[in-house]
Amino acid sequence: MIPTLEWLPKGVNFLDQTKLPLEETYVLATDYGQVATVIRDMIVRGAPAIGVAAAMGMALGIDRSVTTMMDELTAEVAVMAKTLAETRPTAVNLFWGIDEIRSLYNSLAAKGTPIAEIKSAVVARARQMYDEDIAACKRMGAHGAALLPMEGTVLTHCNAGALATCGYGTALGVIRAAIEQGHKISVFADETRPFLQGARLTAWELMKDNIPTTVICDNMAATLMRQGRIQAVIVGSDRIAANGDVANKIGTYGVAILAHEHGIPFYVAAPWSTLDLATSSGDLIPIEQRAADEVTHINGRQMTPDGVGIENPAFDVTPAKYVTAIITEHGVLRAPYPESIRAIANGTLLPAEMAIP
Repeated sequence: MIPTLEWLPKGVNFLDQTKLPLEETYVLATDYGQVATVIRDMIVRGAPAIGVAAAMGMALGIDRSVTTMMDELTAEVAVMAKTLAETRPTAVNLFWGIDEIRSLYNSLAAKGTPIAEIKSAVVARARQMYDEDIAACKRMGAHGAALLPMEGTVLTHCNAGALATCGYGTALGVIRAAIEQGHKISVFADETRPFLQGARLTAWELMKDNIPTTVICDNMAATLMRQGRIQAVIVGSDRIAANGDVANKIGTYGVAILAHEHGIPFYVAAPWSTLDLATSSGDLIPIEQRAADEVTHINGRQMTPDGVGIENPAFDVTPAKYVTAIITEHGVLRAPYPESIRAIANGTLLPAEMAIP
């Protein structure tokens, strides 16, 4: 399993995804501020991994606090939460991870639990969330594998694999599970400009698993679809609104439209923590704007004229009407998404009742 992030006695260790595929190096964060930097600089990325990283950042901050006064620690926890929350606004998992640890802290503090016991509890919860993420990804894979063709090629956009999670992956986890079940699948990986997550990361981890993978430029997908060379599309997500609109890496919306036009199923795989029931539609999802040099430069070399305007949104929103199904650890959701999402949230729809037709 690819060690995306790991809790160690000295801190949280992160595989530096900005250096892949040429270097496999690690960054050790020894305080919550360093964890925030790791998230902001995309050393760790992918919504599920960001969520667990944020939880570990909160736990690390609480564990390393030197105060012996509860009110002082509570004030510090508020600063930790604010610092981590300001790193990347689109991935709702970030706020989920922060809230999991902060809520546990508040609950224990309100009971008068000794600080030493609180520290042990929040660290244990953050580490538990790591294990839960891996288990959720494997359940997603089990639910979604039957959706993919027995033979054929699947297109991905960005990286929604082991590198975007604590292991196994969401979209790539479904591909892995299908192959484990005997499907003969190869992968087209969109390069995913401007950060090249597909070319650098998806290709790297699939090749490690000996899964046949071909990198294509983002503007090649339409032609390959028209030629009948793509049988399904599967992507991850950083936030899913209550109506089923999906925020994912910039370019996903265009891929979804192309898939719809060519009659190709378009699947989204994401853990339940990615669903944002408080956001009614994708129009309300905040879209992160990244630095201009991600567009103007490649490997430190400038590719555009000095002074040219740059637009660099990190995500776009795909309307629910283009989404064939949403794969979660609780089962496969289908349209109408407000109803199927609400059913899961209310616990009235079990995975067995969401059998794939």
